Amino acid sequence: METVVEIDDLVVERGRRQVLHGVSCTIARGSVTGLLGPSGSGKTTLMRAIVGVQKIRSGQVRVLGQPAGTAALRRTVGYLTQAPSVYADLTVRENARYFAALYGLPVTEAERAVSDVGLGDAAGQLVATLSGGQRSRASLACALLGRPQLVVLDEPTVGQDPVLRADLWARFHAMAAAGTTLLVSSHVMDEASRCDRLLLIRDGRLIADDTPQAVRATAGTDDLDEAFLRLIRDRQSAETATTGGIR
Repeated sequence: METVVEIDDLVVERGRRQVLHGVSCTIARGSVTGLLGPSGSGKTTLMRAIVGVQKIRSGQVRVLGQPAGTAALRRTVGYLTQAPSVYADLTVRENARYFAALYGLPVTEAERAVSDVGLGDAAGQLVATLSGGQRSRASLACALLGRPQLVVLDEPTVGQDPVLRADLWARFHAMAAAGTTLLVSSHVMDEASRCDRLLLIRDGRLIADDTPQAVRATAGTDDLDEAFLRLIRDRQSAETATTGGIR
């Protein structure tokens, strides 16, 4: 399969602390890849590096064959941050139309994006009056404008009720089936089974890069929460053995 994102030995530091420790992986076109791990594990930093807004110490990140952050990628990469990135004093529709205009897109594209995230009935509401989950979806609508080839979503389902979460995941898979590549972060392990492939990260290191089925098989359990814990313990044991810590 064609590679859309290629990360090679990526190291990121913040202050005197190393946040990512030589991360290497690839993401294939038309897939939904889950980036999962606990809060503070480095998920957002890795996503920022892919989008091209994170200063890196060493390594390489390429998107669609070009260095991450290249000007030519701005129209082909959609990015949803954890914090809502829409204007509170505009309606949902006005926000979508504003961002569509920036891309030179027609009003119909704005309306489609709002409908696709389930906000058609709230299109005329001011963002300031929306719930947290609705604000997140308003931001998602703007991130999906222009039908980007790569969509990077930082915890898009936080604050969504189960029905809306299911609707969003169905939308993600429909986009992937049409050729869009999605990277979706979460700290909720039950969302891992919805992904085609998983990147499990802990303390800035990848501890797994495989399909959900393969992660379960490697860990010897059908429970992905337990699989994650077992992989962490196995890695810690291996590191202890390498440093001579086993007695």
